[in-house]
Amino acid sequence: MKLSVSIASYIAFIFHKSKNNINVPSVSQLMEEESYEMETLENQKCPMCSQNSLTLLESEREIPYFKKVFLFSMSCSNCHYHTSDVEVADSGEPLKYTFEVQDEKDLNVRVVKSSEAVVKVGRIATIEPGLASNGYISNIEGLLNRVKSQLEFAVESEDDEAAVKKAKAHLKKIRRVLWGSDPITIVISDRTGNSAIVSDKAKIEKLK
Repeated sequence: MKLSVSIASYIAFIFHKSKNNINVPSVSQLMEEESYEMETLENQKCPMCSQNSLTLLESEREIPYFKKVFLFSMSCSNCHYHTSDVEVADSGEPLKYTFEVQDEKDLNVRVVKSSEAVVKVGRIATIEPGLASNGYISNIEGLLNRVKSQLEFAVESEDDEAAVKKAKAHLKKIRRVLWGSDPITIVISDRTGNSAIVSDKAKIEKLK
């Protein structure tokens, strides 16, 4: 069983979060609790609503045991449009990372995901590149919590009983993984070379 996260459903999810004052990731939030200098450009024209209410943010960050990465974000205060992305300095060749989450310690493994990455979370979710795809720096726990939030939204908004039942089953699995009770396989593939799972346990393969 697999829940494919479509562009339309993810856009609806983002607008739902914005209108209900739920946290929508920005560059500063992507950098978690750490403090980094950011370049800010305000009052720019929004590509969605054409109002001068767009804020652009840019920053850079050194990822231990990986590389320097650049983070970009655009957020509109008028229509709540938001997008963010990650670019690796001297990005390499197209790669596929496979990581087996086996216990709670694995939840702390660093994840760098660009907007061009394809992310597979077991048989639960496949997140494809597209209009609503964002880049971010997080960890395995953060990635799983994003999937968990989307499943919770599906449970609340879906009219189809079978779809709700499937989403609830996936939620149960995700929660058990977050508790360290169940294993799961995370796969991140990125043809731009701007994504990574930063761990010696990650299996790295060249994309064909």
